[in-house]
Amino acid sequence: MGAAATGIGIGAGALDLLMPMHLRLDPSGAISGCGPTLRKLFPEPPLGRPFFHLFEVCRPAGIETTSALSARSGTRLHLAARNGSGVCLRGVATPLHDGRGLLLNLSFGISVLEAVRRHGLTNGDFAATDLTVELLYLVEAKTAVTEELHRLNRRLEQARRAAEEEALTDELTGLRNRRALDQALEAAILTRQPFGLMHLDLDFFKEVNDSFGHAAGDHVLRSVAQVLARETRSGDTVARIGGDEFMMIFPGVADAERLRKVARRMIAEVDKPILFEGRPCRVAASIGMTLSVLHDPPEPARILADADAALYAAKRAGRGVAVMRQVGGRRPAGAQPGP
Repeated sequence: MGAAATGIGIGAGALDLLMPMHLRLDPSGAISGCGPTLRKLFPEPPLGRPFFHLFEVCRPAGIETTSALSARSGTRLHLAARNGSGVCLRGVATPLHDGRGLLLNLSFGISVLEAVRRHGLTNGDFAATDLTVELLYLVEAKTAVTEELHRLNRRLEQARRAAEEEALTDELTGLRNRRALDQALEAAILTRQPFGLMHLDLDFFKEVNDSFGHAAGDHVLRSVAQVLARETRSGDTVARIGGDEFMMIFPGVADAERLRKVARRMIAEVDKPILFEGRPCRVAASIGMTLSVLHDPPEPARILADADAALYAAKRAGRGVAVMRQVGGRRPAGAQPGP
């Protein structure tokens, strides 16, 4: 047919279907038609309003009249809405038959995802043949997969933390276990801050198990754990290291008398009868103590050995007492009986 007109006529409905983001301008430059998707971008209907009142042609520069726009027929256009919405569009303009104005076919270009989010658009707002629809499907699929991966990662992280917490927790009492204590001791030494270490062993615990059974013994251990938790700070480490033995780390404590006061309170609380099924169970606590400032440099094995030695000194002193162990095997400093 060469350059001859095709004579194809198309109704407004068909144009909306094929080009949902089109604009039709009459010869004066007023908007005489607007695609349904484009209408969603304006709070007020754009029909009848001058094109250049609603849009600025950013590129090519210098297009400010309908005639200038018509002269750039077929040129790629970059438009920006003047209503402050931040909408940026790409498109092309072509003259209508018999000089009846201009037809502009527009798109969001690379800002389509932002436009979809901002204006609540769906695939129904784009032509069925528009690659934007395929892009939206891909983005939705990617978003769904990404969100599922994030949920899976969160579940795995929660499971990992739960497993780590379980591995560091004494199942019976809910206190820290020996592994957690060793980690806390290493961390306390690495900080180079002073700390106190306390080793507590229950006296007469075997008698409770023999007289009332292991259920009673477990109840006593849980009750003692509650006492130790009450008498320590949130930043202290309280651990059951096995059987009826407990150890505690007190960060920032460098004063022996301060540690003795805590020990005396613990001894007094543990000495109180613990009821199990209406029957009183009686235990006592012997405590060995040491301070990191007594060791230069502090070493985990040496500090633990000194606290252990102080505990045995407390046992020899009559039980129910607290003993502060000096470094290097020197004689324990002042056995401190419970009240």
